[in-house]
Amino acid sequence: MDLIDDAAASNAHEFTVSEISGAIKRTLEDQFGRVRVRGEIGRVSRPSSGHLYFDLKDERACIAAVTWKGQAARLSTRPEEGIEVIATGRLTTFPGQSKYQLIVDEIEPAGAGALMMMLEKRRKALAAEGLFDESRKRPLPYLPRVIGVVTSPSGAVIRDILHRLRDRFPTRVLIWPVAVQGQDCAPQVTAAIRGFNALDPAGPIPRPDLLIVARGGGSLEDLWGFNEELVVRAAAESAIPLISAVGHETDTTLIDFASDRRAPTPTAAAEMAVPVRTELAARLGECGTRMIRAGQQARQRHRQRLADLGRALGRPQALTDPARQRFDLFAERLEPALKGFTRRCRDRLAGLPLSLAALRGNLRNRRQNLQTQENRLAPGLSRLARRKAERLADLGPRLDRARARLLAGSSRDRAELARLSARLAATAARIAPPRRDSLDRLDRLRQTLGYTETLKRGFAVVHGPDHLLTSATEAEKAPGFEIEFHDGRIAARPERPPAKPARKPRDPRGQQSLF
Repeated sequence: MDLIDDAAASNAHEFTVSEISGAIKRTLEDQFGRVRVRGEIGRVSRPSSGHLYFDLKDERACIAAVTWKGQAARLSTRPEEGIEVIATGRLTTFPGQSKYQLIVDEIEPAGAGALMMMLEKRRKALAAEGLFDESRKRPLPYLPRVIGVVTSPSGAVIRDILHRLRDRFPTRVLIWPVAVQGQDCAPQVTAAIRGFNALDPAGPIPRPDLLIVARGGGSLEDLWGFNEELVVRAAAESAIPLISAVGHETDTTLIDFASDRRAPTPTAAAEMAVPVRTELAARLGECGTRMIRAGQQARQRHRQRLADLGRALGRPQALTDPARQRFDLFAERLEPALKGFTRRCRDRLAGLPLSLAALRGNLRNRRQNLQTQENRLAPGLSRLARRKAERLADLGPRLDRARARLLAGSSRDRAELARLSARLAATAARIAPPRRDSLDRLDRLRQTLGYTETLKRGFAVVHGPDHLLTSATEAEKAPGFEIEFHDGRIAARPERPPAKPARKPRDPRGQQSLF
């Protein structure tokens, strides 16, 4: 019996490890060619090769899953640990480790609950990074010149936005067409937001002042592209203020938290973007009216203030009246003084020729005296010569010498007289012109400062019977006066008001008399 068992055992086919592994692989792939597996994702691994490794598990078992690099980029839902999904793929084995695994090429959430759980988890993670902080949000421009709209070019959303902008305030709109659902939604919206931010403000295509990301309503799966991390980060990093208008008022996506302002509908986003032109024109008109009114009130206040300050100042005439009176007083005193000074100067000037004539007369008298003495000496010398002929001979030389001395003295006197006459003439010629010029200047000053020149400027002098009248009171008391103008005088007399009628006597009993 033992020999038979040994022979049977030796006749069994011997498989290699590869044969067994290949047979199992073929059997498994034939039986489970393409399957849909529902389970919770656990232990997600993303190595540098780009492949995705994760587990699908439930409460009793666990299946290893892998998504190759080329397929991972096309997944609509990224695998995240803890969410329940439905993975579609083919079941195969991995001979190197004697285990089987699921090659996943599509992942979709297992239901709305799983999507909401994944959405909440992603929202908390992004909020922890500060992408939803209010401090990051920027105010919207009041009147944008260019508005960039990221939406589908063929839907009703863009027509509603353009229609509302045209009604409120027509402005320039740039449309960046994108897919608003499906796998291409998130990358295209991200590229549109970053593309608008990358535009050169001075380039041929103007950079928008405001961005609107818009889409109509839909299910959670339809709006899932606006919950992707790429879109949220692009909205948070946008340097241009951004309005999110995704879905209806009850729909909420993660881009709403990252945008600067959330609009309940695309039409409401257009209303947020621009003001109403008619209201703006009315407000501008009101502001212009208020500005004009404020300017008028300010000018009125300044004018009133100037008038108040002007009333506190004295009259200009009151400031000039004392100076004018002093001028008239000094003008009256100046004219006699100038006349006296002129007279004295003229007398001195007229006396200069008289002094010269006196000197000439003195010289003539001296010559006559000398001639008289000579005449008187001649008879005396004759008699002396006759009486004392002998002595004359002795005195003759002495007489000649004395005469020579006398003649020399007379020559010196004539020379001195000529010198004095020349000095006198030079002195008169030197002194007379300056004195004459000074006299002329004083006379012109007298005429300028005299009151006659003042009369030519429109003033008048009131002459009373015996003195000048300088006030209205004196003029009223004077019986008559003369008013002097620059071209003559006219007589005048004050006009006195009529006397008031005498009041009727009152009755001592308090009643006025009738007679």
